[in-house]
Amino acid sequence: MRTMAVANQKGGCGKTTVSINLAACLAEAGKSVLLVDMDPQGHCALGLSVPEEQIEFSVADVLLQDQSDGPVEMEHATWQISSNFDFLPATLGLVRFESVTAKADNREQYLKSALGTVAHRYDYCIIDCPPHVGLLTYNALAAADDAVIPVETGYFALQGLEKQIDTVRDLIARTGQDLKIRVLANSYDVRTKLAREILNEMRRKFDDLMFKSYVNFNTKLKESASFGQAITEYDPSSMGCRDFVRLAKEIIETEVPLVSHEDLLVQANRLAAKAEALLASKSVLITHVPQTAESNVLQAVTSPDDDIVEVPSDASGLDHAEIARKIIEVYGIRQTPDGVEFHTKVPSASEVLIAGDFNSWSPQNTPMIRQGADGHFKADLTLPKGRYRYRLVVDGRWTRDPCNTVTEMNEFGELNSVIEIT
Repeated sequence: MRTMAVANQKGGCGKTTVSINLAACLAEAGKSVLLVDMDPQGHCALGLSVPEEQIEFSVADVLLQDQSDGPVEMEHATWQISSNFDFLPATLGLVRFESVTAKADNREQYLKSALGTVAHRYDYCIIDCPPHVGLLTYNALAAADDAVIPVETGYFALQGLEKQIDTVRDLIARTGQDLKIRVLANSYDVRTKLAREILNEMRRKFDDLMFKSYVNFNTKLKESASFGQAITEYDPSSMGCRDFVRLAKEIIETEVPLVSHEDLLVQANRLAAKAEALLASKSVLITHVPQTAESNVLQAVTSPDDDIVEVPSDASGLDHAEIARKIIEVYGIRQTPDGVEFHTKVPSASEVLIAGDFNSWSPQNTPMIRQGADGHFKADLTLPKGRYRYRLVVDGRWTRDPCNTVTEMNEFGELNSVIEIT
């Protein structure tokens, strides 16, 4: 079981919203999930329509084990939210946890011990921490494999993020856990210049700690909480749901499977065979490094972050300039009587969006449509004459259009692609 503690000592940063919807999306992806509320306020129960008056046993009863009728087992305190989603609620009774365990030697390990009894039943455990540093947060971090810090893309949140990371590191040192810290940009409003600047600065300073995924500001997330539903149930087609689905997918893809020595040998032999096949192939992988419309430099791909286009083997005899012309003939921008067609090829992408001057830089308004299994995406836009700047958003990552050689630097030091409709 992989355990993730959602923690931030700053209140109002969306910890409970992240906890509920991340757990729901992991469950939708087929994973068995346990959500544990370690906040005595019990907001997770409110967000999942679990009536407080009907909660007979809570996480406090499981941890403190002071019932006259004997210990409370975890399964007797959990609620089933969906087929793959169980929930262990909190009540105000949790506030006495610190005083009751004041003289206990292992009081920071209570939650870890309790979760150990059900670890075989779940793939993931998500822990919603209280908005302060204390014994309850220590317990959550001592039980966790990952510490997820949700941060709103506002000025004051950015100023406090470094301090928050240091605080979590201090807690990690105290618990002795080998935790991985992950920062999640939350309530991101792409329409505001400040939010874009702050997200860019967060990525510059904390790139190795940040999720590639981020959660956009979306009123549906607030509405779903008020109706006591996860976003997967309230509005599965909303931008908020898509953001959490993307986050769950990113987390699942970082799982480290347990592999036997024999399996490792099989995988090594398979990789060796693939390497030999690639070396024998005449296909060429190239990447565009934009210079000017007249000068397009091509170089071999060495980084997975590069914009990759695969050139068919029958083009391997062409020079680089001819290859570039062939690519632009197939992909790129085509002016139409009503506006423009966007064509691009991203073989590994599951979603490609367009953000630009023409849609207030809101990528969810302009999705590109997949044209087949080869990674060809297309979008038709009705636009008046004029000059427009835009960028592609590929599975949540903003990038220039690799099939458009016309670019200009933006205020963040990155390249915008440019089109001019005449």
